[in-house]
Amino acid sequence: MLTREKKTKIVTDNRVNPTDTGSAEVQVALLSERINTLTKHMGAFKKDHNSRTGLMKIVSQRKRLLIYLKREDSARYEKLIQKLGLRK
Repeated sequence: MLTREKKTKIVTDNRVNPTDTGSAEVQVALLSERINTLTKHMGAFKKDHNSRTGLMKIVSQRKRLLIYLKREDSARYEKLIQKLGLRK
């Protein structure tokens, strides 16, 4: 679970302008943090199929946002994946 402080830090690190809270970059960063948390959870609880389903939905949502961002502005996409370390 993301704490308020952690979520605020992620938003401030990834926003495009000072009042931005919902841009694609912010959403991808928040989803990435949730994916990392759930991945650690799945390592400890291998038989938790409900969490696995939720993880797959979150991964799919992040993938759709990344496709949108790549289509609309490839420079922002490249900057984001470098910042988050998503692609090698």
